[in-house]
Parts: sequence; structure tokens; C-alpha cells
Amino acid sequence: MKEAVAGELAAAYHSSIVEEVRANDFEYRAGRATIHLAREFGFCYGVDRAVDYAYQARRRFPDQNVYLTGEIIHNPHVNDRLRAAGIRFLSESTEPWTALGPNDVVILPAFGVTVGDMARLADQGCTLVDTTCGSVLNVWKNVVRYAQDGYTAVIHGKFKHEETRATASQALKFPRGRFVVVLDRDEAQVVCDYVRFGGDAAAFLARFGDAVSAGFDPDRDLERIGCANQTTMLMSESLEIGEMLRAAMTDRYGEAALPQHFRAFDTICSATQERQDAVIALLDSQPLDLMIVVGGYNSSNTCNLARICAERVRTFHIADPASLVSADEIHHRPIGAPSTTVSQEEVARAWLPSSPTLSVGLTAGASTPNNIVGEVIERLSRFANS
Repeated sequence: MKEAVAGELAAAYHSSIVEEVRANDFEYRAGRATIHLAREFGFCYGVDRAVDYAYQARRRFPDQNVYLTGEIIHNPHVNDRLRAAGIRFLSESTEPWTALGPNDVVILPAFGVTVGDMARLADQGCTLVDTTCGSVLNVWKNVVRYAQDGYTAVIHGKFKHEETRATASQALKFPRGRFVVVLDRDEAQVVCDYVRFGGDAAAFLARFGDAVSAGFDPDRDLERIGCANQTTMLMSESLEIGEMLRAAMTDRYGEAALPQHFRAFDTICSATQERQDAVIALLDSQPLDLMIVVGGYNSSNTCNLARICAERVRTFHIADPASLVSADEIHHRPIGAPSTTVSQEEVARAWLPSSPTLSVGLTAGASTPNNIVGEVIERLSRFANS
């Protein structure tokens, strides 16, 4: 029913001002302000497809209960529209999943769901609409291959993130499958040190807690490892962690034996990489007074775009256009904040420079629709020239 919902999607998420900016070499000039839009931003293919499928599902099953297991993507604007369309979120419901059955339609989000949740919903006879992103499925394929061959998946990601939990569950499809999730370089270094020198297994397990598979034994399960990642992580960090693990396994087992102990496949999401590359190119090409990054505060890929920008220029990660309150006040998520809740939002004053000319960079996470980007451009222009 793609054609049936095309008009509804365009009305909800299209922006004529964004199209004008694209046509003008990704620049918007108004008064003293020039807004430079990154050449890759906003909805990626996987997100666009997931949202499209959700709208189609609601239209295809008008007389049935339609559920989402959780947020379809990490963007409050999009999720609120789905709620308004009558799609119910199981993550917000007091109704147990066991109450679902053949008369219920369940949409699986772009992040995917765990193997256990998928099996449970299928066994209960629910109609499943699977919007899992192809890039996520590619990671799963390699994690399953690791498990099948007796390699532990070392996953660079956030263990509580829906995608990483789903990815980790793929490792448990085979009896020898194991996983450990590392958040960053520091946690990867803990794994590398254990590979090289061994250590206190109990301390290792206490350090990682639930971020390892049940029954994990670092003395046994770190002998053969394979790299994977949450697709929305900082890609340069994922690559660095892969090299760290490769070096540790080489030190432990030698170059000749490395293929028997270490594997790595390209599981980097091209859309995530393109958006990160585009913002770096923007920072390299333009002298910017500040950078605005738009996207949900619980959007991992948006947070990583903000991290990249903040290393180079004053940066504000905002949730939506309403975060731009006035030329003097902006509400934003602190860069690098560990929490993903709105309660961590801060207020900054005098955020907009009063210089005769103003150069602002703008990008948006992969779950941010064009209409939100367009509204941000309009507000920025108005406040800059007020």
C-alpha cells in the first residue's frame, strides 16, 4: 500500500524549504545569517522504510489492533504521529504480551527485536510487520556466523539499546554462541587486557554485568572472538576498537594463528557513515560560529554527530524546533551526557552570536524528518535577524 500512504507521508514529513536549500548548494542565506546544511542528513533509507511500513500497516489493518513493540525510531515527533494514528506501543502498555494473538498486528521497529521476542510473538499467532533495517540484519548475519563457528561476538554498542540487545540475542542461536558488549574504548581495553594477560574472571564479570551472555567465562570465551557493532555508534570508534582487539589477539596468539582466533567483517552502516562523513566535510570546509544538531535525545546516531561537531565548534544538540526558544534562549542536551532522558535537557543563554555576520552549521540524525529540519532553518533565520 505504498502509493496509498505516499500523500500522507509527504504531508507529514516533507519540507519545501529543505528542498530549496538542497537546490542552493545546501546553503540558506537570510540577512546576516548563512546556514550551511550538511550534504547528508536526516532520514536514512532504513528509517524511511520503517516509517512507511508503519503507515501502511495501519491502513492495511483498519479494524485490528496495531502495536509497536517500542519506538519505531528514536524521534518523538514521528512516534507521536504514530500514536495519534492509533498505533499502540507495547513498551508503554500494561497489557501483557501474552494477551496478544491472531487478531493483533505487531510492528517490529527498525532496530529489530530479540530472537526470544520474535519467537514469542510468532508462536502467539500475531501478524508481524518487520521493519528491521537491512544494515542491522547484516550485523545479525555475521553474529550468527560467529556463534555457529564458536566465536564470541564482541559488540561495540550500548547494551540497553534495543538494537544491541537484539543483536546480542542472535549470538545465542547456537549452543557455543557467546557475546560481550563494550560501550567504548575503555571497556574494549578491559577486554584486550584480559586477552593479553588473563586476570580475575569474577572481577571481569562484575565489570560487565548483564552485558555478557549467561554463563560467560572470559578464560574460555575470549579465546576466539569476532567484532560487531551497533550500527548507530561512532564509526571511527568502532573501527578503532576492532583494531585494538586485533592487536590484542595478535599479541596473545601470534600473527600466523590469528585467523583461528579473530574475525572481523564490515558491519558499518553506510548511512551512519555518510552522515558522519558529511558533517566532518562541513566542518572542514566552512568557518562556523556554531553548529546545531537536530534529533531525539535518545538517538544514538544523533548524539554521535553532536560529539563529532563539539570537538571542533560550539555545538547544541536540540530535540526539535521548539528547543530554539528565542535569540537568547536554547534548550539542549549536554554533549556526551550519559542519560538519554529529557530531564537532562539544559538551558543556555546568549547562545546566538551578535556579530555582523553569522555562519551556522546544521545537521540532523537519521531519525529526523525533513519537516523538522525545515522548521529549524526558519527559526534560526528569524532569531538571527530579530
